[in-house]
Amino acid sequence: MTQTISLGDGDVLIVVDVQNDFCQGGSLAVPRGDEVVAAINELAKRFENVVLTQDWHPREHQSFASTHRGRKPFDTIAVPYGTQILWPDHCVQGTPGAAFHWDLNISHAAAIVRKGIHPQIDSYSTFYENDRVTPTGLIGYLRERKLTRVFLAGLALDFCVRYSAEDACREGLSVVIAEDCCRAIDVNGSLAEARASFAAIGALSVASRTIA
Repeated sequence: MTQTISLGDGDVLIVVDVQNDFCQGGSLAVPRGDEVVAAINELAKRFENVVLTQDWHPREHQSFASTHRGRKPFDTIAVPYGTQILWPDHCVQGTPGAAFHWDLNISHAAAIVRKGIHPQIDSYSTFYENDRVTPTGLIGYLRERKLTRVFLAGLALDFCVRYSAEDACREGLSVVIAEDCCRAIDVNGSLAEARASFAAIGALSVASRTIA
């Protein structure tokens, strides 16, 4: 029998980067990414507290392959905070690709957190830029409201959802991943690495129907 996860005052749903560029027709489309939108809309109805996050890159961001002569998407480079995968230009500030998917409908979401805004630092996690030091402001928002259990849904499971889960655990928060409300890119085994990471940090991966 599947156990139900009961929601309480300290719970928050973080909807990660459900943006046009990560969905069908976008410049960095996650396979089957559109499929999460209806499921997330339904899941969000059960939460009093919802936060939306948004990749929000300046033009010529360091993570764009187009910024580096002779490089192509999915190449890697060394940067001060480690290895950086180079991506197609995506979620550029103010462009249609950076907008939330047109079918995402969560009118009671209380906050939008934008990340990847610094030209020289990429940001997978919704809590910290990839240097793992520069905050996005999300952890302060949650602490101020005494929100201590994070439910994650969105795109992509093996990057922004994974890094968000890791940072949430690092900050002492409990983490639940609504896995049917996520999709993965799966670059060079990144999906398997994400699943191993979830197990190592004690993050729960569940079906959204079990959250009530």
